[in-house]
Amino acid sequence: MDQLTRVKFTNLDKVLYPMLEVKKSQVIEHYIRMAPRMLSFLEGRAVVLNRYPDGVDHEGFYEKDAPRGTPDWVDTFTRYSEAAEREIDYVLCNNLDTLLWLANLAALELHVTLSRAASFENPDLVLFDLDPEPPFGFHEATDVGLLLKEKLDALGYESYAKTSGKKGLHVLMPIAGEHLFRQTREFVHGLGKRLASENEMVVSEVSQSRDPAKVYIDYPQNSKGRTMICPYSLRAEQGATVSTPLEWRELKGTRPEELNIFSVSKRKIDPWEGFWEHKQRLEA
Repeated sequence: MDQLTRVKFTNLDKVLYPMLEVKKSQVIEHYIRMAPRMLSFLEGRAVVLNRYPDGVDHEGFYEKDAPRGTPDWVDTFTRYSEAAEREIDYVLCNNLDTLLWLANLAALELHVTLSRAASFENPDLVLFDLDPEPPFGFHEATDVGLLLKEKLDALGYESYAKTSGKKGLHVLMPIAGEHLFRQTREFVHGLGKRLASENEMVVSEVSQSRDPAKVYIDYPQNSKGRTMICPYSLRAEQGATVSTPLEWRELKGTRPEELNIFSVSKRKIDPWEGFWEHKQRLEA
């Protein structure tokens, strides 16, 4: 395997998902197969890693800074973090070698910013993060997602859905990189408030985000430096689930726990084909 890349793989037989007996070698193979669909969402973006070197049965850790020993061929992006009060050297996953290097680090989850490093203040993605609170789950999140699509369709916007890999649903819009995070945040909040006023299962305010039997539209995720799970990234869940792009017509019959490291690579369709050809402008 390592003859095809600059990466020197280690501990390939290490089991990272014990329930399914998934080894590190299989994680690497997943990212090799998914790379053609992933790299357009990774390239040029700061990546936050969620690493599980001893597998998901053990404690993992988030890593924003490029790890010690990062090869000189890995691109990085330095940005001052007001929250951390210091500069952070983010990894930019600009090519397959870097993606495989991250997989070898047991970076099971790859989280990306909604803007690219070259225009960090200007998002090119709008994210509707639909987060159901128990006893609600994915089924209710999809109900809200379809209501949201109706609103976006009526406004003339193209939108795309993916599982979060957990209980939630993500609805994304590619946009022209001329907007500010304030504008995208207000756009998502405004639509969230409209849906909440029309449907009692929806809430749109942070103060309501933990209300039971509600689906919260998490508009603050559209803030500078915030991240989302990359399409086709694994999740650090026992079932080795994958954040999976879907066709809208698939949504109602989908069970997110069935979209995992074994099943997703068998999906022949690319529901998000041509995604970046639909960059849109938000109405003022």
